[in-house]
Amino acid sequence: MNKDTIEGNWEQFKGEAKRKWGKLTDNDLMLLKGDRQKFLGKVQEIYGKNRDEAEKELKEFEKTYFDKAA
Repeated sequence: MNKDTIEGNWEQFKGEAKRKWGKLTDNDLMLLKGDRQKFLGKVQEIYGKNRDEAEKELKEFEKTYFDKAA
């Protein structure tokens, strides 16, 4: 999944992401603006996950979300 895909679909993605990661606020999502690396960092920070855990979770989510959206 590349950065452009998340940025290009950010409006749709952020609603699904908020359902998955309910601790993310609207303000968090607004500030992230589709930046995948910042999103990963925020998930790590809020949920206390290490980089590998957050990356794995996000990749699984992206596969599910983008397969469903296609």
